[in-house]
Amino acid sequence: MGYYDQDYESRYKKQKGNKGGYFLASLVGVILGGLLVIVAFPKLIEYNALPYDVSPAEQATKNTNGNAIDTKKVSVNIETDITKAVDKAGDAVVGISNIQETSFWHGAQGQAREAGSGSGVIYKKDGNKAYVVTNHHVIAGASSLEVTLANGTKIPAKLKGSDIWTDLAVLEVDGSKIKTIAEFGDSDALKTGEPVIAIGNPLGSIFSGSVTQGIISGLERAVPVDIDENGVIDWQAEVLQTDAAINPGNSGGALINIAGQVIGINSMKIAESAVEGIGLAIPINSAIPVIEDLEKYGKVNRPYMGIELQSVNEIPAYYQREALKLPDNVTSGVAVMRVEPNSPAAQAGLKELDVIIEMDGDKIEDTIQLRKHLYTKKTIGDTLKVKFYRAGKIQEATMKLSGDTL
Repeated sequence: MGYYDQDYESRYKKQKGNKGGYFLASLVGVILGGLLVIVAFPKLIEYNALPYDVSPAEQATKNTNGNAIDTKKVSVNIETDITKAVDKAGDAVVGISNIQETSFWHGAQGQAREAGSGSGVIYKKDGNKAYVVTNHHVIAGASSLEVTLANGTKIPAKLKGSDIWTDLAVLEVDGSKIKTIAEFGDSDALKTGEPVIAIGNPLGSIFSGSVTQGIISGLERAVPVDIDENGVIDWQAEVLQTDAAINPGNSGGALINIAGQVIGINSMKIAESAVEGIGLAIPINSAIPVIEDLEKYGKVNRPYMGIELQSVNEIPAYYQREALKLPDNVTSGVAVMRVEPNSPAAQAGLKELDVIIEMDGDKIEDTIQLRKHLYTKKTIGDTLKVKFYRAGKIQEATMKLSGDTL
């Protein structure tokens, strides 16, 4: 029996209607199943009824090629020689606040305020007292001083003594809250390129306990210093050079070696637009005798001549010839501008307008060389041989040095 067209069409329409019913029923089933999963899934997780772990312990990311990379959160306990050194010395570095009083009209007492801040190093504890070394310029002009420990505790400090020539000062504080004392190293054993770490408080309390790393860039650097800020160089400080960042507020802090020993007291930074990464520190071997004198005597006991000096190269040529009576070929030396009565220089016969050109056979060209010879090569009670010009003629004298200030 054949099929007629109308029979085929009727049969096709009937089949199409049935397929739509099946699709609708399936769709409803999917929706109901999804709702059931959404409702039941949290409970399955809660009762740990799932056969796998769904906690977000891992996270997938993609690399530049688009491939998935599994990453994990990792906690690593890192301990290096640097972290050990910082742990050893860090708590011995403190902040120092220079507090000054502001005065109003008619001499009325004003309000105390922090005029500056710096850093310091706790180097000694003796009974109920502890001692802190810092820079002279950090404490200059202070009416009172305050030390901030690494844990934030603030305690008042007493100035034991300071020395403008070496830019060092010693403070005394209550030692009952002091737990960590710095260990001094040997700055004479340092080598160029050796790693060092600077610890201090740049910008005051904002970045207290900051740590920067670098190397020893140079040893025995001579840096000119204008002590009285009159535009004339008075001294040449011998310092360590490092590229560890030393910023305002770091002054007086510690420069330590990889063993956590203090090998320098951070002192200054050359701040010029063309200079970057030059930090300077006072070698600890040079600082120790000064620290000991300041702690014990309140000042540095240096050999004393008893004369007022001026470098010949600072004196106009006319006065070199007319007043000092120097020969034309003599253009350097140190002119004696005044002699204190009963001083070693007076007892040795030196007079005003004498021009010192040698000390113990060493040529003396200016006041810096004279002070360096006196302060680094002589001690109180030593004998000093001086060669000088007087009225154009060479003379010699011997003096016994006493202790005072130059």
